[in-house]
Amino acid sequence: MDPIADMICSINNAQAVGKKQVIFYPYSDFKYAFLELLKNEGFIDNVEKKGRLSKRKIVVDLKYTEDGKPKITKIRKISKQGQRIYSTYKELKPVKSGYGVSILTTSKGLLTNKEARKNKIGGEIICEVW
Repeated sequence: MDPIADMICSINNAQAVGKKQVIFYPYSDFKYAFLELLKNEGFIDNVEKKGRLSKRKIVVDLKYTEDGKPKITKIRKISKQGQRIYSTYKELKPVKSGYGVSILTTSKGLLTNKEARKNKIGGEIICEVW
């Protein structure tokens, strides 16, 4: 299974049952950058690397609203292993009228659709979060 798809599924499932933390193992820089982007956009509380280099894992603190609802309503995988979806910066549209973001992998690393449009860079659309 695709590691990002597995991570998305774990986050969706953890928030559905009200968990406060999710642990991802094994560690990868790509997973960490993806989660840092979600943190910067305000969808998760905290992201930490823990453990020694050979046994490193990522610990994610999930974010909820004051009334206990998950901050992430939905994460939808766009580009899949069997069908990659690419977009130019001109084709990138706002997600849920600007309340959500698309996450792209570009030549400049992982970017949101807003950053990609501002920097005029296209790439592979990994997922949409709202």
